[in-house]
Amino acid sequence: MVIFEKSVFAASTWGVTPAQIQRFVRQAQSLAKVQGEVDVLVSGNQRLRQLNRRFRRKNKPTDVLSFPRPSGGDIAISAQIAHDNARLYGHSIAEELKILVLHGMLHLAGYDHESDNGRMARAEARLRARLKLPASLIDRTQSRGRSARATAPASIATKKTTARRPGPRAARGRTLAAHRKTAARRRSPQ
Repeated sequence: MVIFEKSVFAASTWGVTPAQIQRFVRQAQSLAKVQGEVDVLVSGNQRLRQLNRRFRRKNKPTDVLSFPRPSGGDIAISAQIAHDNARLYGHSIAEELKILVLHGMLHLAGYDHESDNGRMARAEARLRARLKLPASLIDRTQSRGRSARATAPASIATKKTTARRPGPRAARGRTLAAHRKTAARRRSPQ
């Protein structure tokens, strides 16, 4: 399931819908060979900062976080950072969201670009080409080099990693399951 938090993401103004991203999630999940249910939350910097602080002990927003489960997992994406990066790199917000979904999906598949000697970068490049997506997160980070990272906007200077301490779903605070329940209540007649 893909959830766009309405308070931060006006999908109609950016020309992308949850259904469009959901189709891509299924495609990326199949190509990355991730079994089980994968939920994606597209939220704001404040929510990503909270998650990043809680699970990675980094008090700053980041563009994508992955929370693996024994079967499937959750991906959280910052709409603001995705929007900024889409403008910076000259492609659509839909393409940027797909780049972030693919990156998060590879983390759910067990890849870790910080410790796998380029294995994730190769997989991401191969899948990106197959999916006709622009440059990956790893490519963008590596091509800037160390000096550019210090001067790059915060939205692209952050490292992308899998959240290490997901813990039990109930202990993670407001989970994607809680978002689904809230969305279902809003849709049901009163």
